[in-house]
Amino acid sequence: MDADNRASTNQAPPLVDHNTVTSDLALVEALERHGAPGAVDALSPLGALASSAEAREHGLLANRHEPELTAYDRYGNRVDEVRFHPSWHWLMERAVGFGLQAAPWTSDAPDAHLRRAAGFFAWSQTEPGHGCPVSMTYAAVPALRVDDAVAKEWTPRLAATTYDFGLRPVADKAGALAGMGMTEKQGGSDVRANVTTATPTSVEGEYTLDGHKWFTSAPMNDVFLVLAQTGPGVTCFLVPRVLPDGSRNPLDVVRLKDKLGNRSNASSELEFRGTWAQRLGDEGRGVRTIIEMVAATRLDCVLGSASLMRRALAEASWHVAHRSAFGRLLADKPLMQNVVADLAVESEAATALAMRLASAVDAAHDPHEAALRRIALPLAKYWVCKRTPMMVGEALECLGGNGYVEESGMPLLFRESPLNSIWEGSGNVNALDVLRALSREPEALEAWIVEVGKASGEDPRLDRAIQGVLESLADTSTLEVGARRLAGRMAACLQGALLVRHAPAAVADAFCATRLGTEYGGTLGTLPSGTDLPSIVARTTPLAAR
Repeated sequence: MDADNRASTNQAPPLVDHNTVTSDLALVEALERHGAPGAVDALSPLGALASSAEAREHGLLANRHEPELTAYDRYGNRVDEVRFHPSWHWLMERAVGFGLQAAPWTSDAPDAHLRRAAGFFAWSQTEPGHGCPVSMTYAAVPALRVDDAVAKEWTPRLAATTYDFGLRPVADKAGALAGMGMTEKQGGSDVRANVTTATPTSVEGEYTLDGHKWFTSAPMNDVFLVLAQTGPGVTCFLVPRVLPDGSRNPLDVVRLKDKLGNRSNASSELEFRGTWAQRLGDEGRGVRTIIEMVAATRLDCVLGSASLMRRALAEASWHVAHRSAFGRLLADKPLMQNVVADLAVESEAATALAMRLASAVDAAHDPHEAALRRIALPLAKYWVCKRTPMMVGEALECLGGNGYVEESGMPLLFRESPLNSIWEGSGNVNALDVLRALSREPEALEAWIVEVGKASGEDPRLDRAIQGVLESLADTSTLEVGARRLAGRMAACLQGALLVRHAPAAVADAFCATRLGTEYGGTLGTLPSGTDLPSIVARTTPLAAR
């Protein structure tokens, strides 16, 4: 047979070497407007590596070869270790090396958290599962600061840009990673129903824990923040895997979860039996102590979902730019243009909101920024994460049957797409948290009004949507039953205000018409007639080596 007859034709080439930072105009523009000079150039090496064929292969391998639990060694000693494929370590080494874990907390740069957020967003497009331990490490530091001595001991290791895998005393390690364990079998999100108990030892501030944790990701991390009951109520504790004398803290990894997605990451069930712990904060104040960790992980949920959207959009737009059907490139067909443009609008809105929230972390001492972060984080967590599965599913469909095949990488993205909506509070939890902020912190609503008001008069659909939110708040009898609708509307108004002020007119107009106006067709790919589809598609289609 002629060798040429064995070659496939009309297939899109692999999407590699497009630089997930510099080729993403929405990301680049967000960094520039939030005052991060030089950030794009600094992050360019990360974006180049993230889009490489090497990174893509490691991402697939880390998910194909899942972590394995070794409860006992060959001699019968309890070790509770998890073994990972080398590709997991390759990904982790580079994520930590780029400072995507706790490095911003020890940086003097005024835009350290924004740069880290952009890097986390761009790097997570390689493989989302390893972002979990990276994110938890980032989130742990503000909770540790409730105790100066504990923070001084742990923060330098958590912020180090050296990936040092293995269970050893933290003093012997060049870098460390953190995790958290809050939920239990009987309570889930209702952490006040936790039954794990903490018993004081003879040493002030030290306790032993007895109980369980139902979901604890990355059990090979070096230290965990957990909640347990003391006399006054739920209290926060620090639990190291290895004690200072080198002995293993008595902590059993019961099993690893068999999950829908996130399969490269080891999520475990833990049992505490006399496990040594150090108290963080006052007894009975555990939820307040750990709340900053919750806020930071919620931000990463938004960033992670926005990253999934961007990777899915890139794959879809790249495919249709190279695949022909019925005599023309798919990208030149009006209906496909509508689909890809709508995907692009969704992705850009998510990116804009995520970067705006990251910039608020750098300005935490500004009252407006702090109040905006308080209400906008649960809003964005609810809205962006909730819309990700629909968006990724539509992007997968752009590849047709090829998108349903594992080698395309799209099934991995689709399985991952519901996760961030569940992690760190499901949709209902975040919607109710919005109501809590509105009722207890009037400055939070004021911050939202000020933020969306910056676009006042720029688009009548946005103005009407904002007014509708304010009118709905007047009827307190229906707030809880309508909390999801309210949260979604408030989040969309924030996105709309950002796009009206900063995005190209075609993007902003398409968003306001469909997400805030009356022209939504029930699915993606239903942008109204007259939308400048080609310009939106061209803005988001990756270019090799761009």
